[in-house]
Amino acid sequence: MLSNKENFSQISPSEFFYRNRDLAGFSNPTRSLYAAVREFVENSLDACDQEGILPDVQLLIKAVDPEKPDPKPYILTVKDNGPGIESKHVPLAFGTVLYGSKFGLKQARGMFGLGATMAILYGQITTNKPVRVKSSTDGIIQEEYELLLDIQKNKPVILKHKTNQVSKKGLSISICLEGDYSKAGSKIRDYVYQTSLITPYATITFDDPKGERFRYSRIIKTMPKPPTTIKPHPYGVDVETIRRMIADTSFTIPRVDDIMIEKVRKELGLSKKNLNFTEIMLKAKKRWKTLTRQVRVVIAMMSFIKMDFDKLSKIRIDDIDVSNQKLTYWDFGKSQSIVIDMDPTSDYYKQLANTVQGETLVTFLNKRFQRVGRITAEKFVKFAGFKPEIRLGNMTNQQLAKLSDSLQKFDDFMSPDPGCLAPLGEEPLEKGIQQFFNPDFLAVIQRSASAYSGFPFVIEMGIAYGGDISSRGSKVYRFANRIPLLYDEGSDVVLKVVNEIDWKRYKVNPDSPLVIVSHICSTRIPYKTVGKENVADRLEIERELRLALQFILRKIQIFMNKRGQAEMAKKRANLYSKYLPLIAQFCTELAGKKKEPDYKKMLKEEVTIDESQSQKQEILITKEVQKEEEIVVEKVKETK
Repeated sequence: MLSNKENFSQISPSEFFYRNRDLAGFSNPTRSLYAAVREFVENSLDACDQEGILPDVQLLIKAVDPEKPDPKPYILTVKDNGPGIESKHVPLAFGTVLYGSKFGLKQARGMFGLGATMAILYGQITTNKPVRVKSSTDGIIQEEYELLLDIQKNKPVILKHKTNQVSKKGLSISICLEGDYSKAGSKIRDYVYQTSLITPYATITFDDPKGERFRYSRIIKTMPKPPTTIKPHPYGVDVETIRRMIADTSFTIPRVDDIMIEKVRKELGLSKKNLNFTEIMLKAKKRWKTLTRQVRVVIAMMSFIKMDFDKLSKIRIDDIDVSNQKLTYWDFGKSQSIVIDMDPTSDYYKQLANTVQGETLVTFLNKRFQRVGRITAEKFVKFAGFKPEIRLGNMTNQQLAKLSDSLQKFDDFMSPDPGCLAPLGEEPLEKGIQQFFNPDFLAVIQRSASAYSGFPFVIEMGIAYGGDISSRGSKVYRFANRIPLLYDEGSDVVLKVVNEIDWKRYKVNPDSPLVIVSHICSTRIPYKTVGKENVADRLEIERELRLALQFILRKIQIFMNKRGQAEMAKKRANLYSKYLPLIAQFCTELAGKKKEPDYKKMLKEEVTIDESQSQKQEILITKEVQKEEEIVVEKVKETK
């Protein structure tokens, strides 16, 4: 008879993504080759941005067997001039899934510490070839590794490791993977092109499998300030985040070993003296204010177990149960566990209780969240119905849930700090668009910072018209944290906003040669998938996109009006210049005079009238757009 009993097991993160690689964008040879290029290039740009280094990135794709039809193995290599990675971190950074430097709350192209390792994992799955990593952090010595990833254990397997002499810093990574360049080539070329547009301070070189080179030299030599890591905002946390913050900030009971005992002796000035228990406690009382927290905790424990340093070295502290006033330690000499009662009225008990129970709620809010002062923290605690002196270690699950819920409802928190963001800037964006499209008209805007769910963000947008733009109809370039978004545009919030615009209102023909560049930068882009290709339609982001688009469309409307009026004025001037001389001649003869009237003055007055009408039209358009912005803001407030 067969058993219906289920077998339970656990898999590693690398095993999970091995089985579900579609989630990270590695669904087929075409998409995977593009995704691998993107992940490695973005890692290089992020590394250079963080150190303030003008990026010089080289991308090379080479077929292992050029005669073989696609899909086939390709060698993908990306080199940069960044800071490199320390040797001790290289195996884990490229041989472990979910290991990296991008888990902090700051603006970065990457978000999960996942993409590069997924590309390596995909390459290993499809070709069984190791990844080659070369890293130099000092420009003198280069560490070279060949690695495989142990999928079941989520650990790196180092095949080779050697050092070489080099003359410059940077990182080089090379993998062999199955790809389809015949289908992915156009997307990869578009990616390199658009990355150069949104990163005008970088030089990017791409050598494709056909031997063709695409080089985009930097347009500007200044770059945005490096993004900084910030504390979380109260509106951006939930119960689980709060639990993790409590665990990260808790002060643990120090391990009482020989090193710790020597530290206590040193702070008490007893390096060369052996005092008994009573003398030690008297010495500690005199020096209490100068002792570090760890030493105070050890002294507090000694006060209850009543031991000198010699006896203290022969036990192990196992538990401090504040709620039941019990201290438990293991005596190695007696080979037994001993429980001691603690006096709750003792100052030493309070020291231990404060250590185990953690910070007060007011202190936690003030120290661990951005833009929460002590007065605001005290107001919140009163609003949420907690006692100011309550300590986080004593809070129950129900209280933590209540805390999380109250954080979302409290209206007096300041908006998130946008100082952690590093938008490209209006001038670099304008220069990039000008260089790439050479339009007849160009306008850009950088909106002031806003926030969604406690995460700050900034919208930048530009519009270009005419000139060397060859396409007919509007072409939208979408970027998020300087990443080109090339797939799944149909469900992106930017396209939603663009498609809802009444173009005729802004004097723009649907077939006009028009380019729109949209850039969202934030500490947390709300991507719809791990593949990072489209942005969710969050209400606050949608509002800022719409206001930015309306602003630049107002600019192009003014341009169109002026150009239309200029064309009309030119036609009238041509007409007047053709017939006015004849009329002047006829009038002079009819009046019997020799000197003709000054008809040229009339032509100048006509131009002045046209300019005055254009200025009035611009003022009217400005007022209309201001009304539109007010309506959008009111709608958002009503929705909230």
